[in-house]
Amino acid sequence: MKAILCVAALALLTASCEACAVGSLAGVSVIDRDTGEVLPMHYARGEYWVAGRPGARYAVQLRNRLGGRILAVTSVDGVNVISGATAGWDQAGYVLAGGESYQVTGWRKSDSEVAAFTFTALPDSYAARTGRPANVGVIGVAVFRERLPEPPPCCAERDMARAEAGATADELPRAPAPAESRRAEAPALARSLNAPAMKLGTGHGAREGSYVQETQFERLQSEPNEVIRIRYDSLDNLVAMGIVRRPRPPLPAANPFPGSVAQQFVPDPPG
Repeated sequence: MKAILCVAALALLTASCEACAVGSLAGVSVIDRDTGEVLPMHYARGEYWVAGRPGARYAVQLRNRLGGRILAVTSVDGVNVISGATAGWDQAGYVLAGGESYQVTGWRKSDSEVAAFTFTALPDSYAARTGRPANVGVIGVAVFRERLPEPPPCCAERDMARAEAGATADELPRAPAPAESRRAEAPALARSLNAPAMKLGTGHGAREGSYVQETQFERLQSEPNEVIRIRYDSLDNLVAMGIVRRPRPPLPAANPFPGSVAQQFVPDPPG
């Protein structure tokens, strides 16, 4: 099938970014590109949430936690970030080699350009402007393992022996897909949350360079091996919904001896 091979921004995640990543087969995090901050993940009511800053550019950071290649079909607000189609599992995605990471910074316009992701009011989001506002406020990544070529005949007996010993890769414990198991909770959660302000969405921002190339990828199975879902909204809305507690401002420092003079050293010369 057609897929996109990431060829730019393939850097290892920092420890802080890894700590904020969600997922077992792939680690997914959200980065405020204007500040460089990895947005903290808040787990509440069965889902992961991040607080976005209105007007800020952001990126969805993907990291392959496995040794082999994976396909990450990525959606924002229910829209495939590569094709712009209403998102589905069988669509194009980004291919990452073992241990590699990649920042999805926008809606792909060509092999060399994207329109930047920006946090914006719901009516200005790309999904709403294209008539699809129902799923604004969610980032999704469907992760697929790759089907490897069949081993040559000389290796078949050896692989069969390994299978009988319980050592094949297919028998390793499969990481759970927490997002899939929580689907039943989503409608009730949506009805119970009443945000006081305009909901945050993802806009179609300025064009910028982002280089990729096409590759072939055969999925191990038709359904994803893992589905990762991250909800987002403004900090004010997440506070109002009880998802996040607003941080208290630090108390001003108090000096118990304000009349004391600090020890002086040699001053710089004038001029």
